[in-house]
Amino acid sequence: MADKSYVRGMMKAVVIQQAGAKEVLVYQDIAKPEKCGSDEVLVKVMAAGVNPVDTKLRRNGMMFDDAYPAILGCDGSGFVEQVGSEVTHLQVGDAVYYCYGGLGQKSDAGHPVGNYAEYAIVKAAFVARKPDSLDFEAASAAPLVLITAWEALFDRARLQSGQKVFIHAGAGGVGHVAIQLAKLAGAEVATTVSNPEKEDFVKSLGADLVINYQTQDVAKALLAWTGGQGVDIALDTVGGAALKQLVPAMHLYGDLVSLLQLPEGLDWKALRVKNVRVCQCLMLTPMLQSSQALGEHHAAILEQCAQFFDERKLSVYVDEALPLQDVRQAHDKIEAGHQTGKLVVQMHLEHEVT
Repeated sequence: MADKSYVRGMMKAVVIQQAGAKEVLVYQDIAKPEKCGSDEVLVKVMAAGVNPVDTKLRRNGMMFDDAYPAILGCDGSGFVEQVGSEVTHLQVGDAVYYCYGGLGQKSDAGHPVGNYAEYAIVKAAFVARKPDSLDFEAASAAPLVLITAWEALFDRARLQSGQKVFIHAGAGGVGHVAIQLAKLAGAEVATTVSNPEKEDFVKSLGADLVINYQTQDVAKALLAWTGGQGVDIALDTVGGAALKQLVPAMHLYGDLVSLLQLPEGLDWKALRVKNVRVCQCLMLTPMLQSSQALGEHHAAILEQCAQFFDERKLSVYVDEALPLQDVRQAHDKIEAGHQTGKLVVQMHLEHEVT
């Protein structure tokens, strides 16, 4: 029989009322958003990505004031159910994917915005049509890591064909798509892994040099690979000591891009002597600044990547898809570390008639 909790005007969501351990993630019935604003769309969310930022926000607090009750989940995929009056590039029934929500923001009507829910209000500027070749689980896993890798490699580091690029943690969410994007652009790519299984995985994505960071000195391996010249671009997805050890492995006038807060004790003198450009990359900025123009840039990245997916030039690896009510288990897996690819949660499974 159908799930009795499925009531008209209600939806299932995972809601948090305060920062804390995984127990603050509560799977419950809440009111379904009924109307979107003029620049918003209402999406029937079929799946949502689970990202490390979700666990950090859960533990440390959301990024907007008056966020609680809040719904986590930055990226999602699903069907457009309703379109705001000013939205022209989307229509009801479109299959879409996007990175919007999950930081504690509210919709125009004051509803918490996030994708750990069966329905979500999303700013239309951030939304792109889903690649035909991806199912909803894979599509929901893609946006945050794709946009992060794209902005770091192309918008910040200005990657060019023929350059030598290093990408930390190549089997991870950002790392495994960054390898593919760099290869598509004609670069040679080195990356790090922790075991032989991950080595095989990143080689299948096109990595030219694979360094086991547990048994090898990363900087020495990169210098040997580049004939002592150092890498043109380094994408740091780890931070701390792992970032510091890249300094001697940077090429003159190279680009060092980090997704993390720069650590104390970074050798700025050595970086300056080499004329290395150091950039920080936070793909959440368009959401935090409520910028439609920057949101449109994110959607344009997703549109281009959709073409790559459909041409079989790009892939996203989903390690596991879990029902929404099992999201605590997904947070456990991410906090344990060493994740390969992405985790996602699925919606609209519990209402099927049995």
